[in-house]
Amino acid sequence: MARSVAAARPRAQARPTIHWQKVGRLALLFTLFVIVLLYIRPVAHWIQQRSTAAHSQADLRDLQREHDRLEARLHQLSGTGAVEREARKMGMVRSGERPYAVEP
Repeated sequence: MARSVAAARPRAQARPTIHWQKVGRLALLFTLFVIVLLYIRPVAHWIQQRSTAAHSQADLRDLQREHDRLEARLHQLSGTGAVEREARKMGMVRSGERPYAVEP
């Protein structure tokens, strides 16, 4: 029996030892890698939404300018004498008036 115990000792010493610090570092590194992978898609989605929002804001500003221009035009056309002013711009004259054409 003494022989079996003595023979078992060299085998036990030949086993490789586990370096738990290295295993812990690898586990932390793997966890960090997984977290980074999980954040890539939401960040890309956020960037895309930000770009879409910027385009929407530009469209909104364009539409607001168009609205303001149309409001001014409506105000201009709803005043007194607006119909006559527009008719004269088109070259119309009142009945009984003598039309003149000025040529350069």
